[in-house]
Amino acid sequence: MTLRPMGERALLAEVDDLAGVLRLHTSLAAHPPAGIDDLVPAARTVLVGFDPARIALAAVRAWVLSAATSAPDAGTPAALVEIPVRYDGADLDETAALLGIRPAELVARHAAAPWRVAFTGFAPGFAYLVSDAWPHDVPRLPQPRTRVPAGSVGLAGEFTGAYPRETPGGWRLIGTTDAPLFAPDSPDPVLLTPGARVRFVPSRSHVSAPGAPTAGGDSASGGPDAAAASSVRGISSVALGTPALRVLAPGAFATVQDLGRPGRAALGVARSGALDRAALRSANRLVGNDPSAAGVEIVLGGFRAVAERDTWVAVTGALADLHIDGRAVDAFTPLLLPAGAELSIGIARAGARFVLAVRGGVAAPEALESRSTDVLAALGPPALRAGDVLRVGEARHPIPAVDFFPWAVPGSTVEVDLAPGPRADWFTPTARQTLRDATWTVSSDADRVGIRLDGPELERVRHGELPSEGMRPGALQVPPHGRPVVLLADGPVTGGYPVVAVVTDATLDRLAQVRPGDQVRFRGSR
Repeated sequence: MTLRPMGERALLAEVDDLAGVLRLHTSLAAHPPAGIDDLVPAARTVLVGFDPARIALAAVRAWVLSAATSAPDAGTPAALVEIPVRYDGADLDETAALLGIRPAELVARHAAAPWRVAFTGFAPGFAYLVSDAWPHDVPRLPQPRTRVPAGSVGLAGEFTGAYPRETPGGWRLIGTTDAPLFAPDSPDPVLLTPGARVRFVPSRSHVSAPGAPTAGGDSASGGPDAAAASSVRGISSVALGTPALRVLAPGAFATVQDLGRPGRAALGVARSGALDRAALRSANRLVGNDPSAAGVEIVLGGFRAVAERDTWVAVTGALADLHIDGRAVDAFTPLLLPAGAELSIGIARAGARFVLAVRGGVAAPEALESRSTDVLAALGPPALRAGDVLRVGEARHPIPAVDFFPWAVPGSTVEVDLAPGPRADWFTPTARQTLRDATWTVSSDADRVGIRLDGPELERVRHGELPSEGMRPGALQVPPHGRPVVLLADGPVTGGYPVVAVVTDATLDRLAQVRPGDQVRFRGSR
């Protein structure tokens, strides 16, 4: 086993094969010490995320090495999850022909194999399943589909899996299931978790059997039926809290964000949350909220709202003209918005994102214990539109007396610190030096998922494909074109491009304020 750094808050434990990943993950998951935040198995690695304030790097390394040399605790067998399947996929016949067998035999082999969840990724609830009884290596489609319907069951390489929601995809589709693969409002939102045992159950005459078992216990005891479990899909539309603001114009893009969903990467769920966490904490403090209360993240300004009642607000982050009923007001200070008054946030003159905090905190429904909108996973409240009413909860603290709140105007050149990445050895020494020496330009491909940077090509010494492995916000992936992409809060939890370095957590928020054309410089990480 090789231990590789993934920034200053994670390690990547690399082993020889997927079987080694399953053994290591089982050992690690049996007894994680305090301070371990994430265990994310992938094709050849297990990402171990930790909190340096609660556990030292040396202790994490010792624990991982110890787990690698000990036999996994047999313990209680993982739960058996039964997935009802209609074997009616668009690629069933062609896939069988590729494998040199009849479609009926492909169905029989798929249903007879005892499957196990190796890891998750790609989308919340999307599981990669493997089986020692499955002998086939199925090639992906030469051109991925732009739309794969939710519930599609597919094959790719040695894996099988089912799509929890409609996404693009290149797997060969052999069937369809109605099982609730991802139910964000459920206490157990992901049906197929790492280590779970899975059996695919053919529906009679390719028609779903009412009440077919989907999860829990063993095959005799079954579990909740798919229809009942699917009732918890989606986000509740029940009104919460007290009306405070009515949106007149959301600007370019405005979403509800809190501090996100940390510690759920093993389920395929990104951290999400406010990109400028310091701006959110500051805005909440100014109106007497808890630091983690939900606010509104506004891209590039142009936001207008009217107060439904007397409401305290604060605006932090980027720089723009702020007005209440046409009267200029200050950012980074508590503002009383009388009932019927209009708050307007002008177009950003510097920086890219504003945070609007409302006293009491925005009371949008939660998904996985967070009110954050994840744009990649389509999780959480939808983006705000004109006419939406922002409701708030109860105020937790008094409005502070603020004479002066220190803040700085975001600059057009941002410097961020780097910590070592797990695949720095894939790049030439010159490329690693160039990463630090060059001035990089933010491209037009910049959003909550990540930022593509334009600049010199980072030359590799290794050119093969990298099996998917765990990712973190701040990871600098380098695709084949050689320019780095910085993953942000809504970025994927696994990826197949090598990570040359990782932006430190302390400086990551600065990238929330960059806009196309701005410049980025990296410091450290040799």
